[in-house]
Amino acid sequence: MADKEATVYIVDVGKSMGERRNGREVTDLEWAMQYIWDRITTTVASGRKMAQLGVIGLKTDGTDNELGDESHFSNLSVLSPINQFLMSDIRQLGEQVKPSNNDKGDAISALILAIQMIITHCKKLKWKRKIVLITNGMGRMNSENLEDIVEKVKEDSIELIILGPDFDDPEYGTKEENKDPRKAENEALLRTISEQCDGVFGTLQQAVEEMEIPRVKAVRPVASFKGFLQLGDPKEYDTAVRIPVERYPRTMVAKPPTASQFVLRSDLAEQQGDGPDSSATIPETQPEEGSALTSVRNLRTYQVNDESAPGGKIDIERDDLAKGYEYGRTAVHISEIDTNITTMETTAALELVGFIQNERYDRYMHLSNTNIIIAQRPNDKAALALSSFIHALFELESYAVARLVTKENKPPLMVLLAPSIEPEYECLLEVQLPFAEDVRTYRFPPLDKVITVSGKVVTQHRNLPSDDLQEAMDKYVDSMEMMDTDEDGDLVEAPFPIEDSFSPVLHRVNAAIRSRAINPKDPIPPPAKILTQFSQPSEHLLQNAEGPLKQLIEVADVKKVPPKAKGRKRARSPEKPLSGLDVDALLSQEKRVKIPPNNAIPEFKQTLASAETIETARDAVAQMRCIIEDQIRHSLGDANYDRVVEGLGVVREELIAFEEPGLYNEWLRGLKGDLLGERLGGERRELWWLIRRGKLGLIEKRESEVSDVGEDEARGFLAAK
Repeated sequence: MADKEATVYIVDVGKSMGERRNGREVTDLEWAMQYIWDRITTTVASGRKMAQLGVIGLKTDGTDNELGDESHFSNLSVLSPINQFLMSDIRQLGEQVKPSNNDKGDAISALILAIQMIITHCKKLKWKRKIVLITNGMGRMNSENLEDIVEKVKEDSIELIILGPDFDDPEYGTKEENKDPRKAENEALLRTISEQCDGVFGTLQQAVEEMEIPRVKAVRPVASFKGFLQLGDPKEYDTAVRIPVERYPRTMVAKPPTASQFVLRSDLAEQQGDGPDSSATIPETQPEEGSALTSVRNLRTYQVNDESAPGGKIDIERDDLAKGYEYGRTAVHISEIDTNITTMETTAALELVGFIQNERYDRYMHLSNTNIIIAQRPNDKAALALSSFIHALFELESYAVARLVTKENKPPLMVLLAPSIEPEYECLLEVQLPFAEDVRTYRFPPLDKVITVSGKVVTQHRNLPSDDLQEAMDKYVDSMEMMDTDEDGDLVEAPFPIEDSFSPVLHRVNAAIRSRAINPKDPIPPPAKILTQFSQPSEHLLQNAEGPLKQLIEVADVKKVPPKAKGRKRARSPEKPLSGLDVDALLSQEKRVKIPPNNAIPEFKQTLASAETIETARDAVAQMRCIIEDQIRHSLGDANYDRVVEGLGVVREELIAFEEPGLYNEWLRGLKGDLLGERLGGERRELWWLIRRGKLGLIEKRESEVSDVGEDEARGFLAAK
């Protein structure tokens, strides 16, 4: 369970915060709000109800707080009490945070008010408490009773962070020249309070710059298995070994947030006259107050064909359906009663099956993320037993193979257990192994030799690299080594440390969501440099590889491929041979226009390649249509289905390149009607299913600009049965 958190942000909105200083393009308040918005949106994105926060405005025009009757607490306003922040709260806060018309207000009093808010909200319960104060240090500050404030902050374990524009920070290297004496005095006072409270005091510049560094989410692991690591059956043998263990994830895939489905609220949709289709989605009856959107949930209906029913279909309940499993090209249904037969009765356990030497295991056998196996906590006897087992594996340089069942009646998994010994920490690393059905064997020809049909081994061949080419490639690969070497030639730390590499997709999506939440109409800012720093090779590597690359190009005789000619095929003149002679003209041979069925695909391609008029292309397509329909009509079962699908694919691809998609679309519409109407040798619905699976539907506009078929029409045509 995540910890409860309560954070209060104190934002200086005084008149002086609305000024631009030291050549910055933004005001001090806008600069400060960059940090505040980043922290708030990160909390909102977590979706945790117990990660709550409040906001206090310092130096506001009015006074709105529970201690406002006292003069010291004037010009302080609680912009938001401590609660769970939502999108509506972000919108409201954005309208409230504006520069005021005065610089009256005490930052120390605002600190006291924040402490009071935390005490009232958290009481004596276990909460993580934090106060963040951002001010430029202008105006008067009351330095009385500082000892009581420091004592209270320490007593309630409140983390205090104080930041300010142009605050002096020798460690970071910032110092404001010609600083106002009052600001320097206030800075010293705030620094003293922060140091006495064991808090953080720094310049706002550092905080804003560190915003670009993605924050790694700390996750509290949850045990996925608690049971026994056992060797032998304890029910039959007294000598069986059982060690209580727990299983936790070691590595997990972090995925970016997924998009949610929303529709315009029904009351707003009626006003705008553009509401969603109520038959497809059902809006929630209680949308969030102040939001123009509401989430939707899907409504599924199940239908079967019935000629006697209106519309040819009837609705059925989901309980009347049976589960279907695809077995080859056949759908096999299993009733609810028979599913009990398929359930394997298993007992939760981690049972050792055997052992294997380290060098006999290949790393590519991994099928899952890595987990760790530790002894039951707290169980000293189990920890000692597991430690003995770990050290035995380590000393024998072996891995253990085990059968894992995480819960009762769950399918078993075969896992590999590897020892991991670190200072003051020992565990077993666990990863899933494949079953025999999971292994796919592929055979490829050797890379260093060519074996002829007669069995002769050839080591010098045009498809094999020569010694010079091999040497040039070795030098080029070595020049791209990302590890640096010292004077002695030993490898040192790489210039690409793994701790500085972050997932661009994950953090870019999160940053875009935060930006859009704050500024719905502004363009999304470009990605941070830290996310794109590894997208291109460094200049150092490019310079090292420049020489070996040139040598490799020369040895390999690399030539530039001429660009592919664009435009319609029929608009280009036929390609002439290198000799410049027209062989057909010399031999007085007529170009072939008859496409034989036994060599249809190559002849069809040649005919289109030499076609100069649309009539020639139409005639070629008509011949292919007759050939393919004849193959369907005389097919014994599905004997010719693969040839038909291949032929359709070639015709589709060639007509896209020829920029005549209408010929294919017209043919396919007629072919679909003939197949479903059983006019091509009987029932051929399985062939239409193969055409759909091969995505050989209508040619749409995004595939050919001259097509008049839209994406929705193409999808509907292919989806219809």
